[in-house]
Amino acid sequence: MKILISETTREEREKIVSDALGNTDGLCDGCACGITKMYDDYIEGRKELSEIHQAFEKERNR
Repeated sequence: MKILISETTREEREKIVSDALGNTDGLCDGCACGITKMYDDYIEGRKELSEIHQAFEKERNR
């Protein structure tokens, strides 16, 4: 499966994130928006998934 920005279109990246997260529309605890926004840079082609995950882990371990 291709996931690199250079190998995918914006639409494909949206689907990759959507498929990975599942249905977040029905969640009511307020965190779903934050999780989906975390991947905006990937969808828009600014950061690879690996960069986003590294930043998340760094922040989580602070």
